[in-house]
Amino acid sequence: MGNDKKPDEFEIIARYFAPLAAGEPGALGLLDDAALLNPPPGRQLVVTTDSLSAGVHFPADEAASDIAARLIGVNLSDLAAMGAEPWAYTLSLALPEDWQHEFIEPFAEELGRQQKHHSIHLVGGDTVATKGPLTLTLTAIGTVADGQALRRNGAQSGDDVYVSGSIGDAALGLKVLKGELTGLPASLAEHLLARYHRPQPRVRLGARLFGIASAAIDISDGLVADLGHIARASGGGALLYVDRVPYSAAALAAIALDPALVEAAIIGGDDYELLFTAPASLAGRIEDLSLEIDLALTRIGSINNGNVDNAEPVRVADGNGGELSIKTGGYRHF
Repeated sequence: MGNDKKPDEFEIIARYFAPLAAGEPGALGLLDDAALLNPPPGRQLVVTTDSLSAGVHFPADEAASDIAARLIGVNLSDLAAMGAEPWAYTLSLALPEDWQHEFIEPFAEELGRQQKHHSIHLVGGDTVATKGPLTLTLTAIGTVADGQALRRNGAQSGDDVYVSGSIGDAALGLKVLKGELTGLPASLAEHLLARYHRPQPRVRLGARLFGIASAAIDISDGLVADLGHIARASGGGALLYVDRVPYSAAALAAIALDPALVEAAIIGGDDYELLFTAPASLAGRIEDLSLEIDLALTRIGSINNGNVDNAEPVRVADGNGGELSIKTGGYRHF
């Protein structure tokens, strides 16, 4: 821009965000008070909201493009966990008094890249000033066929527990960012950082799990904690085999430097992989699905509805038949 004058709310909307709404007629060009959306016949709406604040959910000096990728990624991961296909989203920005207009352009550009990749469109939102830190709220809207949404509460005793992709990269990436994990080759450290900065929602997997998964959740609070969420919602308990948890090459290298990082990997959050349960009889279908979508789906435990400790419903077994004492609390805001 040729001067330092910050654009006002209406200039921000017209210049940066109205183009993101052009692909959805119901957005009405962001010119009205609200959007008009007609879900396809025979499909239900799935709606989720996440708010991210600087200094809490991402570093205050985080790149604008990484903030945008994280904001949309964590919401689409919630849709994926319920088997929904992304459709539309709303966005609210609370900008601090010292915000720089150079932030908005790369932020909006990254939103454009992400929404193109996931076939989702902006349909509304709000922009306000705040005396607090930068805070962003995104509400994602998806659709799922009537009666086919995945839930947390359907796990049955004897079901196997599966996880997609790899675990622990984001938690270890945060350690790299904080300078708490050193000694890794640069390429491996960069991999961990990328997994922390840019969640990869497993939308394609979630949409294929109806008829296979008895329960599902995305891993935001941590593997152990989120398995506990499924167990509690389903009225049972779970057994997690720590030696079956899948790790990336970068995570394995970090664990080789410090074996204690295994615990950080399985209790740390921000993986945004899908964790799901399924009857043992469907193992073959899950293997076929893994090959079809080119995504590792690893069996890491089982559901047991007997002798459940409601406070700590997940037992973590080591590779020698023993049991590890690991709390399942996960991340909590308050």
